[in-house]
Amino acid sequence: MLAFLPLASRIPMYARLIWALILDDRIPVGRKAILGGALGYLFLARDVVPDEIPVLGGLDDIVVVALAIDLFLEGVPTLVLAEKLETLGIDRTAYEDDIATIRRVMPMPVRRIIRRLPEAFRILADTIGRSDLGPRVRSWINGDSKGSMEGSNA
Repeated sequence: MLAFLPLASRIPMYARLIWALILDDRIPVGRKAILGGALGYLFLARDVVPDEIPVLGGLDDIVVVALAIDLFLEGVPTLVLAEKLETLGIDRTAYEDDIATIRRVMPMPVRRIIRRLPEAFRILADTIGRSDLGPRVRSWINGDSKGSMEGSNA
C-alpha cells in the first residue's frame, strides 16, 4: 500500500487519461470491457477478501483495479497513448515510472493469470462462435422447439 502513496496525488490526472482513452474509438472494446469488469467487481457484494477485514478487505479491491488498469493500458496502441499523454500534459517519463512502480508491487502470479485473460476470452469466443451453442441457447430461452436443448442431457 505504501508504494501507492506517491501515486495518490496523480490519480485525478490518470483518471482523466483513462477516461479519454475509454472515449476513444481506436481503443479495442475488449480492453474497455476489462475496466467494466473491474468496476463490477468493486460493486459486488462478495469479494475475494471481505471488506470487513481491516486493511486486507480494501487491498483486494486496489489490486483488482490496478491490474485491470494495467491490462487495459497494455492494450492501448502506443501512438494513441502518446497522443493522449501530450493532450493532457502528462509527462511520458513520469507516466512510465508510475506504471513500472505499479507493476513491481503487483503479485507476479496474479499478473501472469490476468495477462492471459484477453487471449482466453478470445479463444472462448472463437470456440462458442464455431459451435452451435449460441443459437441453441437462444432457442431454449425463447422456448422454441426447433434447435431446443431438451434432447441433450449434458
